[in-house]
Amino acid sequence: MAISLFEPPEILPQEIGILLIPEFSLICFSSIIEPLRAANRFGDGLYRWRLFSIDGAPVRSSSGFDIAVDASLDDADGPVLLVCASYHPERAFSPRLAARLRDQRRLGTLLGGLDTGSQILARAGLLDGYRVTVHWEDLDVFAERFPGVTVVPDRFVVDGDRITAGGGTTALDMILAVIRAQHGHLLALQVASQFIYDQEHLPSDPQRAVAIRQVRAQAPAVATALEIMEETIEESPSMAEIASRSGVSQKELERLFRKVLRTTPGRHFLGLRLATAERLLAQTALPIAEIAVRAGFASGPAFSRAYKTRFGRPPRAAR
Repeated sequence: MAISLFEPPEILPQEIGILLIPEFSLICFSSIIEPLRAANRFGDGLYRWRLFSIDGAPVRSSSGFDIAVDASLDDADGPVLLVCASYHPERAFSPRLAARLRDQRRLGTLLGGLDTGSQILARAGLLDGYRVTVHWEDLDVFAERFPGVTVVPDRFVVDGDRITAGGGTTALDMILAVIRAQHGHLLALQVASQFIYDQEHLPSDPQRAVAIRQVRAQAPAVATALEIMEETIEESPSMAEIASRSGVSQKELERLFRKVLRTTPGRHFLGLRLATAERLLAQTALPIAEIAVRAGFASGPAFSRAYKTRFGRPPRAAR
């Protein structure tokens, strides 16, 4: 039976394994390791960590740093294994990786996914029936690809012997919650203070709530428009409709966007739609014509022109 990270550990130090996937998020990785290091500073010998790669070789992060590991995944035998990924997790996935991860399940290992690490676990069939989260950019695609998984936009999710975090500083929220549950509120506060980090976030807080909240404080209409845009990418309503639903005129919405976000509503919405298209191109095998529709473009040629203007290459070349 897998351990719980949210109960005082029976054995110290608590061992946490991290599997680094090529192009992993360095901030996500350090958001796990650094709090554990700080916890050991205040309470000696509380945690130790082991780093793994698929083959035992160093792993390059998305920012180009090579991180040495302790061993290959074949040698992982600890109670906890967190899969840390970010860009293009599908490139590293293989039947062999899936088999090794399923071996971990048979050992009773608590499995976790950080950022798009959840995608790797899901492709290995290890998240069916669980409630999980993934980076906000991938929520919709993830839910469609893995209908047996309940995906939510929370910062992090604990469901039995699975733990998932959206990436970036949500991993810090998650590990602070672990430290708090295992060793008390005071230690968690001491660790958070080392990083001048505000612990206000609840696990169920939406991943993007902070940014929207900050915008809403300055311009409620802009925050409402941003929410409408994110929820209606495929429908792609007109700017006039978005402004009306936001409670202001189109001209006023333009003015507010320039003041608060230094851009126009149309430019921002186009960026959201093209970012959606880019993710679908990278992570699915959907026809380009269907991707154009899902990204809110009226036609394939219109999508291709907009994509090439933004990224300097046609959609087909992105694959």
